[in-house]
Formats: sequence, C-alpha cells, structure tokens
Amino acid sequence: MSEFLRSYLTIAIFGGLAVVLIGIILGAGRLLRPTRAQDQKYLTYESGADAVGDEWSQTQVRYYIFALLFVLFDVEAVFIFPWATRLEEYGMFGLIEMAIFIFILALGLLYAWRKKVLRWV
Repeated sequence: MSEFLRSYLTIAIFGGLAVVLIGIILGAGRLLRPTRAQDQKYLTYESGADAVGDEWSQTQVRYYIFALLFVLFDVEAVFIFPWATRLEEYGMFGLIEMAIFIFILALGLLYAWRKKVLRWV
C-alpha cells in the first residue's frame, strides 16, 4: 500500500473511531439519564420569564441582531490582528484581501445602521 493511501486509511480509522466513540457516549447517556415525564418540562419559557396567559411579550429581534453584529466584529478582530503582525510578508495581495474583507464587514454595518438596529430607544 502506498504512503498516500496509508495516510487516508489512518484518517478513516480515526474518523470511524470518533463516530463509534460518540455513539457509545450518546448511548450511555440515554441509558443513564432519568426519564420521568413532568408537566413543568413542557411549559413555555422565554428569557427568564414564565408565559402567563395568551398575551406575553417576546424579546425583540433587534437584540439578537445586535448580538450577531457583536460576534461579526469580534471575528473581524480575530482575523485583523494576525494579519497586521505579518503585513510585510503578505504584501500587496494581503492588503487587497483585507480591504475586501473589511469592505464586506462595512456593508454589514451599513445595513444594520440603515435598519436602525444600533439604536437603543
């Protein structure tokens, strides 16, 4: 067997082992957990407040969008800091790629600003 196929066989063995291990862990959890039916488990519950009656208020969607924007710009920082430390090595190609990346993120910020997601009123 060639070295090329042997490396893929190693990956396949470890992948199969991972699938079997996950199956064993999930099966053990299913066997060991308690399965008592309780009415309290099936009640509607949102954001720390019990639903009372037919009319209850939901959390506004703009808070979720604001959280997604935070994650978006947090990821941006994760990509920009390593790029900035190796700027000379990447050269003009790296500069253009990062400009495109920042432009796409700026479009997301502009969209959120136009939809007035960033207002806390």
